[in-house]
Amino acid sequence: MSPARSVGTRLSIALLLVVAGALGIVYLIVVPSLETRLIHAKVSQLEHSARGLAREVPANRIDWPDWLDEASASENARVVLYDVIAPPTTLTVVGDSRSVSSKDVENDPIALESALTLQRKSGTIHRGGQRIAEAAVPLTQTGPVLLLSASLHDTLGSVHLVQRRLLIAGAIALLIAVAVGYGGAWVFARRIRRLERAAERIASGRFDEPVVDRGRDEVGQLATAFERMRERLAQLDHARREFIANASHELRTPLFSLGGFLELLTDEDLDETTRREFLVTMHEQVVRLTKLAIELLDLSRLDAGRLRVESHALDLGGLARTVADEFAGVARAEHHTLEVAVEGEVNALGDEQRVLQIARILVENALVHTAKGKSVRISASAAERAVLSVEDEGDGISPEQQAHVFDRFYRIHGELAAGSGLGLAIARELAELMGGSLELDSEPGRTVFSLSLPLAAREPAGVAVFP
Repeated sequence: MSPARSVGTRLSIALLLVVAGALGIVYLIVVPSLETRLIHAKVSQLEHSARGLAREVPANRIDWPDWLDEASASENARVVLYDVIAPPTTLTVVGDSRSVSSKDVENDPIALESALTLQRKSGTIHRGGQRIAEAAVPLTQTGPVLLLSASLHDTLGSVHLVQRRLLIAGAIALLIAVAVGYGGAWVFARRIRRLERAAERIASGRFDEPVVDRGRDEVGQLATAFERMRERLAQLDHARREFIANASHELRTPLFSLGGFLELLTDEDLDETTRREFLVTMHEQVVRLTKLAIELLDLSRLDAGRLRVESHALDLGGLARTVADEFAGVARAEHHTLEVAVEGEVNALGDEQRVLQIARILVENALVHTAKGKSVRISASAAERAVLSVEDEGDGISPEQQAHVFDRFYRIHGELAAGSGLGLAIARELAELMGGSLELDSEPGRTVFSLSLPLAAREPAGVAVFP
């Protein structure tokens, strides 16, 4: 990346513009205001002095030269007296504290305006390349006019000094701002570059290195989000690898078994009884493959968000009896007691086929993991929510295994006969898709899986479909 397009350079330029703009605003506010105030103060001083001197002008014109010198020295200003000649109104210098020629103050605009209006006048003019502050006072109705004139060179010099120092201080502040800004921006950009490298690692499939940023600002929060994403992607990648390995194993075992039996069936000396046993075993493997294929299809639809469930009122008690009837023969064959307990009318909102699918998974697991002679109980009840529970009298599930029992391909005790390890994972995701939940409560000698669903209204208003 070009240095001119880097975040550090752009932040430095932005900071430079902000500081320069702030200094410019301060300059525009302070310097003109200070200049105006100082000039106004000087003009006001001359105006006040002119009013006082107007009362002290000697009546005898012979005394004017000495008085003008004294007045000029005391007020630190040039003092001029004019005679007014009319019409038209013109001014003639009759006294000037300045010993040289008075041509520069002839018909002075401030004095002339005062003579015309017979009022005190003050202001600033430019004379001889300098800015001059003046105040004029008419002594009588017909003259003479007193004028006090003072250069603003010293006053404006103070303003220019402030102006220069402000510019120097501003330049120093800009340099410091650029240095500090670039340093801070460089540190900030380095953190962003670390996040960029982390994103590239994650994008390339490397999830082993954590994303670390100890800042508590937005970049730190972004790094935390990156770290959560890395952990989640690492989990998904691990699940994907595990899924492929387990699915391959689950498919390979029955396929090899089928291949072996088919090869044995080609033996002409195979007796009929053995042949029938082989066919029964092959049928079981085909059923196992079919079930696994259906489970994998359901998982793919769940992951892709394409599995749709309907939501309508259904009777959990009736569904519990239906499932019990389906597994009655299996329970008798395994010497289990299969009980059904329904507390009144239990109406829930859900998809009937998916609820039956969950119930079959729970009952099948209970029958598989419960010792012969033990009972399995299917119950339905309603309180704040409708609940369908499957309880068995097995050995129970340890706390360590309870944390993973709903994970895909997880099988309790690692028993191959326990199925593919997908049933409970599918059951929980189906329950959540219907707005419900699937919970586990287990202790030695007792295990309960409970499907919780929203209660159905007495008269449901139509059918809603959840994506």
